[in-house]
Amino acid sequence: VTLGMESSFGSDFGSGGGGGGKLDPGLIMEQVKVQIAVANAQELLQRMTDKCFRKCIGKPGGALDNSEQKCIAMCMDRYMDSWNTVSRAYNSRLQRERANM
Repeated sequence: VTLGMESSFGSDFGSGGGGGGKLDPGLIMEQVKVQIAVANAQELLQRMTDKCFRKCIGKPGGALDNSEQKCIAMCMDRYMDSWNTVSRAYNSRLQRERANM
């Protein structure tokens, strides 16, 4: 997924968006925001996978047994709930701090 966006980003950046060599700062910022969001999502998924695998999989094998499947599902649910709670609190704090500036 990101490979396609990276090549798109690179070609748009290098060509200046077709505007005769002028860069569109708004377009570049949007592309950077998308790249950051993708990187954050990938990091979240990687961390969640690592933590839940270590917690739930005692002896890796060819398949997950029923208890491992349940553990993985619960672990990922809890991890996402925790991440969402922290994200909401962080965004709320940022908004309060911006309002006080």
